[in-house]
Amino acid sequence: MGKVIAVAQQKGGAGKTMLAAQFAVALAGAGRVALMDIDPQGSLTLWGKLREAAPKAGSQITLATVSGWRLANELEKLKAAHDFVLIDTPPVIDSDARRAIRGADLVLIPLNPSPPDLWAAEGTLKLAAEEKRRAALVFNRAPAASRLRKRMEAEIAARGLTLLPVALANRAGYANAFADGLGVTEAGPATQAADELQSAVAALRELLA
Repeated sequence: MGKVIAVAQQKGGAGKTMLAAQFAVALAGAGRVALMDIDPQGSLTLWGKLREAAPKAGSQITLATVSGWRLANELEKLKAAHDFVLIDTPPVIDSDARRAIRGADLVLIPLNPSPPDLWAAEGTLKLAAEEKRRAALVFNRAPAASRLRKRMEAEIAARGLTLLPVALANRAGYANAFADGLGVTEAGPATQAADELQSAVAALRELLA
């Protein structure tokens, strides 16, 4: 059975959808990957349509759009046929988000290294705890180094929360690749962004082991 990663964050602008797509493409290099779009905005579904016509798209990724009572059944089917399933969840704590988190092996919470983003993650962290699911934070659109980032790292460590050891920087390459229906590992495999993402994926896989 495949591993399920629910990408969740209540605060808008954390790059949740982009992160799900980027991780999915990178993971697809080493296994069968599926994406579930349960966010009513449907941005991941639109990315998938762009991907169908993208010449540089490499590994095939299954993309399912589902909501409501069908979510749990569809997730079980995808788990049976794939090595990894990533779920792009709604930016609110609703019944679909709860179902996704309940079915996840790991809840991945993207956030900018700032107090408001960590505060916004509290609801997701609480829900993961209620469902007895492991959660991990990952810095996204992060500055290379800053006093605030170090302060946030210290606060997260003091609270005993898991932080992915690799942060994704604020690089145009991620957005540009997403706009073309690609992952950065396909659009620019020799770039810093691609190296950074591969390192983040390696860290993610260690958490799932």
